[in-house]
Amino acid sequence: MALGDYMGASRHTCIGGTNVRAEVQKLQMEAPHIIVGTPGRVFDMLNRRYLSPKYIKTFVLDEADEMLSRGLKDQICDIFQKLNSNTQAVLLSAMMPSDVLEVTKEFARDPIRILVKKEELTLEGIRQFYVNVDRLTEKREFGSGSSRVLIPTDLLARGIDVQPVSLVITYDLPTSRKNCIHRIGQGGRFSREGVAMNMVTEEDKRTLRDIESFYNTTIEEMPLNVADLI
Repeated sequence: MALGDYMGASRHTCIGGTNVRAEVQKLQMEAPHIIVGTPGRVFDMLNRRYLSPKYIKTFVLDEADEMLSRGLKDQICDIFQKLNSNTQAVLLSAMMPSDVLEVTKEFARDPIRILVKKEELTLEGIRQFYVNVDRLTEKREFGSGSSRVLIPTDLLARGIDVQPVSLVITYDLPTSRKNCIHRIGQGGRFSREGVAMNMVTEEDKRTLRDIESFYNTTIEEMPLNVADLI
């Protein structure tokens, strides 16, 4: 059951591709406590004054590194310019590259930064292994897993809320090292332990070693008793 059911908090999803008139009517009639939205539609509602900055106490930008690096910087800056000076702004991300931190200076007001140093970034609690595969053969034979197994892509790596899983299988290694922690982190949330299986070819070995070095971890070849570790 949602937390809001106990707190009496109402929420509204404000995203593009939906009927604007229906959106406006809902905002005017319900006055939700929490609005979850995309930058374009949120700015549009602010610009049309259907969202009043007067009542916005906190603005949260999740996955800030992705949002600010995908051509959405101008939209997000426009939103911040609409907010009152006493509105609290919170930027969240598992990874915060230096270039993104520089961008935040354009709209941050006396920010407090809570950052984890790269050398302290860890995948501790998640045992990783790799499996040598013939990709063409495995692609034909690989079936779907049970509900205990998550087979992720980068599309599912971020912003997904799932029940605790014991095993994460990565069929293709991430092209960006920072996506690794998003992918396999689903298996080690809230101090739980998990197992991550990375399926690699010989051509992937260099990328695998690069991930080991970046996260200061060791990824061993999968043992025969992997079922005992799950």
